[in-house]
Amino acid sequence: MKVLVNNHLVEREDATVDIEDRGYQFGDGVYEVVRLYNGKFFTYNEHIDRLYASAAKIDLVIPYSKEELRELLEKLVAENNINTGNVYLQVTRGVQNPRNHVMPDDFPLEGVLTAAAREVPRNEQQFVEGGPVITEEDVRWLRCDIKSLNLLGNILAKNKAHQQNALEAVLHRGEQVTECSASNVSIIKDGVLWTHAADNLILNGITRQVIIAVAKKNGIPVKEADFTLTDLREADEVFISSTTIEITPVTHIDGVQVADGKRGPITAKLHQYFVEEIVAACGEVELAK
Repeated sequence: MKVLVNNHLVEREDATVDIEDRGYQFGDGVYEVVRLYNGKFFTYNEHIDRLYASAAKIDLVIPYSKEELRELLEKLVAENNINTGNVYLQVTRGVQNPRNHVMPDDFPLEGVLTAAAREVPRNEQQFVEGGPVITEEDVRWLRCDIKSLNLLGNILAKNKAHQQNALEAVLHRGEQVTECSASNVSIIKDGVLWTHAADNLILNGITRQVIIAVAKKNGIPVKEADFTLTDLREADEVFISSTTIEITPVTHIDGVQVADGKRGPITAKLHQYFVEEIVAACGEVELAK
């Protein structure tokens, strides 16, 4: 397996990170995950635009142009012969020796790019059958719009869900639902798609953006606004969404069944429209066996 370290493809076992890299010591960096179908990037520009936007919000300079970055990532995908899978990439602020919370004024740090690509098949069964989630207080910082390497709050919530055999942890600040530990959450109520506004309390998921676009295109009303735990529990349909899980229905919340416990009709339609977008951009998709 080859991975990318700055502008070099190297064997996975030869890849190293300096112990005084600010990403390693402070989580000082940003990342993205881009999906591939049939060896082609899906919503690549949207992901990369978000990467550069996240970097700008923390005054981090990515040491490659968008064109140079795409060329590097395409080489990475080709070298690893990825068909249906993910590219994970991150950029840290770089190495600072000696370690210091304060960034140096007298010389700029050089950002460090790393990336890996691997096969990750579609889970068609999960897209249809869905699964349970739990709810958990959102204790993260207040700039969740930045796709930062600082994910400890997300990790703790995700692992609590895993320990309870749940797919996800739906996060909330008091009564207000925000997003999940590694995905966005949406509800359907009275035929309306309802999801949290794209503000500082959530990451504006690329899949979320595609879902909103296809909903509007196909006449499904969309409401981007806060909703509560009560709204969540009384919804007609609930689903979670992300780059890898696409649109996955929620069957139970904290052990309580959602509606009839099956994927709802609007969720099914939205996933159909979403797959049509994939096919238009990347060709027919493989179904999980």
